[in-house]
Amino acid sequence: MRAGGPQYFMILSRLERDYDCKIADCFEHPEYLKNVLKDVYENSYGGILDDLETELGEIASEKEIKSFLNALRE
Repeated sequence: MRAGGPQYFMILSRLERDYDCKIADCFEHPEYLKNVLKDVYENSYGGILDDLETELGEIASEKEIKSFLNALRE
């Protein structure tokens, strides 16, 4: 899902098409990102979340970020 990859652009497009939002809006609406990621990545969704958490490193344990990640995992 690296910025610039084909899946990234597909995710941006679907967020805009389905929810009229940008990637930055997903922090307040993690359910939008969750739905799009599940649709794009299907069986790899859990691995994508693991990769995202790894990329976030130490900040993944901050309260707001942890809450966001938990919303994506529910």
